Amino acid sequence: MTVFAIYGATGHTGRLVAADLIARGKDVVVSGRDPEALAALGHSRVMPAALDDPAALRALAEAADVIIHCAGPFAATGLPVATAAVEGGCHYVDHAVEVHHVKRLFDDFTEPAQRAGITILPSVSFYGGLGDLLAGAVARSASGIDRITVAYHVTNWMMTHGAVETARLLFADTDRIGYEDGQPRYGFVEPRQAIFAFPPPVGPRPMIAPVPFPEAVTVPRHTRTKAVEAQLTAHTFAEDQAFASEQVDPAARADSRFMIAAQVLASSGSVSGTLTGRDLWSAAALASVEAAVRLTEGAVKSGVASPAEAFEAAGFLRDLAARGAFELRLPEQA
Repeated sequence: MTVFAIYGATGHTGRLVAADLIARGKDVVVSGRDPEALAALGHSRVMPAALDDPAALRALAEAADVIIHCAGPFAATGLPVATAAVEGGCHYVDHAVEVHHVKRLFDDFTEPAQRAGITILPSVSFYGGLGDLLAGAVARSASGIDRITVAYHVTNWMMTHGAVETARLLFADTDRIGYEDGQPRYGFVEPRQAIFAFPPPVGPRPMIAPVPFPEAVTVPRHTRTKAVEAQLTAHTFAEDQAFASEQVDPAARADSRFMIAAQVLASSGSVSGTLTGRDLWSAAALASVEAAVRLTEGAVKSGVASPAEAFEAAGFLRDLAARGAFELRLPEQA
């Protein structure tokens, strides 16, 4: 039977991933750094593994067919778990939003993953992953693309401890990665205030632009475009609860609202699509589980890939929409 390992299983995302896998009848191994917290989950298969214990991490990888890594910040946790996956011959999916971690996996892990016969999928999550998929799906109906903008409208986001730490790292980083004039761009970019015209019922909103999400690295891998930019509504981090909700209960944390829009400006005209829903944490968990299940079904070549590079983006999003992750609107040609 196919075995799914969850690293960071005691966190909010890890619990959602475990619940979805179990609901789908999958064999689950829970893992992480705290043996007592793992035991308290009540799962039958528990394999504690500290990040500084490569032997334990490798044993976890050898016991599983795929690891879903849910324990951020991934700038600190990603490499040990990804390394164990390569050494143990196990597929790897993570929830990273940190663009430098994502780029490092592409740069340093492609050949090792190919030799090991495994697939590594970074950033299969809400920020970054769903944007990459939506951009790929919308861009299929365009030609001569000049610019792709992925815009996130998020309200009532209640961040976990890991999300708070990740956000602090992201916005303190002055070594940004962008994509302009058909080339990667490196170095600090002063964020500007922009207006993005979301479709109703959201409408035009002030945005932070750009935000250092992975789309600048991932989208050009599957879609030819001159520029890629991610944006986030300016009010998202200004809301009182955003940085003060680490201890809220899961029901309260589920009460976020979101719209992700991908706008493609091209010689053939402008096209766009949206994902609209409630509970961005659940949407992220469902996306990572769907990716992990597809990896174990053997439909993806080995190496490192973005979500929309590994899967047919529109079909992947339609399957997630059918499972209740969000409402999906795509151009007719997608």
